[in-house]
Amino acid sequence: MSIKKAFGLREEMSIGFYLCDFLFRKILRHNADVSWAIHFTSVIHGAANIKRGKEVFPGDSPNVFINADNGIEIGDYTNIGPGVALVSANHDFIQNELNVAAPPIKIGKHCWLGHAASVMPGTVLGDFTIVGAGAVVTKSFEEGYCVIAGNPAKIIRQLDKTACIAYANCK
Repeated sequence: MSIKKAFGLREEMSIGFYLCDFLFRKILRHNADVSWAIHFTSVIHGAANIKRGKEVFPGDSPNVFINADNGIEIGDYTNIGPGVALVSANHDFIQNELNVAAPPIKIGKHCWLGHAASVMPGTVLGDFTIVGAGAVVTKSFEEGYCVIAGNPAKIIRQLDKTACIAYANCK
């Protein structure tokens, strides 16, 4: 039995990742309210407001920024790439110290958010939505099974729904 398996750690992550996580989260108290291992360069506000599915570890990639003040729901097997921003709350235009209430961000199952993508408050992404690198998602794509990209994000490709469902059934 490997050391990682004995301690319930993910095989794909290095021991160094877990040592840095321990140092920053447990000793230096950076992201101390996060209950899963994350990259030391990531920042998560409102971790208690994040509902995450199976095999979902928001912030395990470098430089991820998550503001979950209004809530974030992430479906099973969704991957969040480096530099992604999930922003569930905006500041009030006049009183900058206040956050504006908004519906939570909802991200479906088997989604993939590419490098430096930004997802804005109240956005809903359906299952198998792939967000291209650098995309700015300001509206919902609830139907899913698509690739979105650009600023603002728009559908650039539809995915084969039958193939996606067959893949999901293998998990």
